[in-house]
Parts: sequence; structure tokens; C-alpha cells
Amino acid sequence: MGNPFDLNDNAAYATWRQQKLDTAPRRLEDILVVLNDPRDLTPAERAHLVERCAVANMAVYVSHTVGDPDKAIPRQLGTQLGLHSLDSNYLSDDDGISPLAVADASDPTQKRGDFIPYTDKPIRWHTDGYYNPPERTVRGLILHCVHPADSGGDNQLLDHDIAYILLRDENPDFVRALSAPDVMVIPARVETDGVARPDQSGPVFSVDTGGHLHMRYTARTKSIAWKQDASTHAALAALERLLASETPWTLRGRLEPGMGLVCNNVLHDRSGFSNSERHQRLLYRARYYERVADA
Repeated sequence: MGNPFDLNDNAAYATWRQQKLDTAPRRLEDILVVLNDPRDLTPAERAHLVERCAVANMAVYVSHTVGDPDKAIPRQLGTQLGLHSLDSNYLSDDDGISPLAVADASDPTQKRGDFIPYTDKPIRWHTDGYYNPPERTVRGLILHCVHPADSGGDNQLLDHDIAYILLRDENPDFVRALSAPDVMVIPARVETDGVARPDQSGPVFSVDTGGHLHMRYTARTKSIAWKQDASTHAALAALERLLASETPWTLRGRLEPGMGLVCNNVLHDRSGFSNSERHQRLLYRARYYERVADA
């Protein structure tokens, strides 16, 4: 069997591409799975989640945990899906899970308020952990909704395999440019006590040891440096056009209480939102170094 991600192996790519497009979901309902309790999946529930992730790199679930703030929900769900290595970071809680809620930026003890996931502002297209070093590549992601905002907080989702196909079909040189090991650099984050994170360089598209495509990307224009050449500029412009377009495979929705997203770190964004006294948005985010277990 050939390598569909080898730009010289057109036969393997054509076979993989056709299978991918034949099975790719075009509605959020196509990846929806009903669970009783994510902490204790039935064999059928687990199989449905794994199958959808195998086809589309993502699944959205609804469950009977409405209003339950138990952080074990995403952690125990991940364990059942082969996700074990949580990507702990200095903004996550001690258990490696991040409670995504609006932080008080005026509180000097609240370090999260300076970072956009902990505000009510929109977040542009990205994959999680794009600033991590290779040994901490985020391949799996779970988002679990405890409480939604009063309004807003919607997501768009796009399988990165589909993004790859659309770019390669337009011009294989776009993929070639975005696969360069130095195409995307996240500059060091410097704090008062020194460098908290060094420069991190890497590709947008790469292939892991299991032969799966991985994407590392952010549409942010601050705290990012792209390779300065014509081929990179053209590839980025094509990717930005793609993400701004109404593709048949771009899925849209909002996580409501007891709902969640399980994915192989697909492209996603978030609209801005408004809280009220009664409706304060809270999601749990768990990032993993593994992909969802293969079917």
C-alpha cells in the first residue's frame, strides 16, 4: 500500500481521497452520538464514537449529565477511548484539565485572563497546542459543556484531512510549502522571570508514525511568524480562503449542557459570546498526546 501523503504517490492519494470524500459528514447530525453517561460507556456507545472519529476525525455527543460539573466526565471518557496522556500546561488545573470560563483580567492572581480562551472574545480557526514542541504534540481533544453562555459560543469544525484534500487538489505546492519544517514559528513567550517558552518551529502538515495526518495551525496574526517566501504566502492565502468559505464539510453548532466534542484535534473556531447572571459559560478541555483509539 502506498502513502497518500506522498506528493509523488498520486495513486495512493486518489484512493484515500475518494474514500474520504465518500464518507465525510456534511451535517453535524452525521457525527452525533447519544450517550447515557460518558464516564461509563457501553460497548455500542464506544464503538459509535470510535467509528465516527475513524471516518471524520471527530464525534459530537449528547449525554444525560446535564448540569453535572464533575471533571471526571472528560477524563474517564478519554481513558475509554485510548486517551491517557493529558497535556498539562501552566493554565490547566492540577489534573491537566482546563476549565474554560471567563477569567477576571483585573485580578492580579488570575493568570488566565490574558489568554483568549478565557475571555468571551471570538477565537479564529486553529488546532490545539500549535505552540507545543514535537514531543508534546496534541493529537486528541475533548471539550465537554457544563454550562453554555447566554448567547453565542458557537463552533465551526473542519476535518483537517478535508482541508488537506482541498488544498492539494487546488495546487500540490500548497501542501509542499505547508509541510516545510520551518514554515510556522511561534515566538518565545517572555515573562518577568525570563523565557516561559522558547521559539517553536514546525510544519503545518505532518504525518505521525501511525501514518495519520496531523495539522498544526492558527489563524492568529499576533505571536506567530510565517516563513517569508512566495510559496508560503500563496499557500497561506489559499488556506485562509478555504476556511472563510462555505465548504460542504464545514460543520456548525453549539455545545449545550451534557454535550461534548471528541476529536483528533480537528480545525475549529469559536464565536464570541455573552454571559448573564444565570448563564455563565463553562467547558472542560482535555488535550492528549494520543489519537482516539482506532476502530
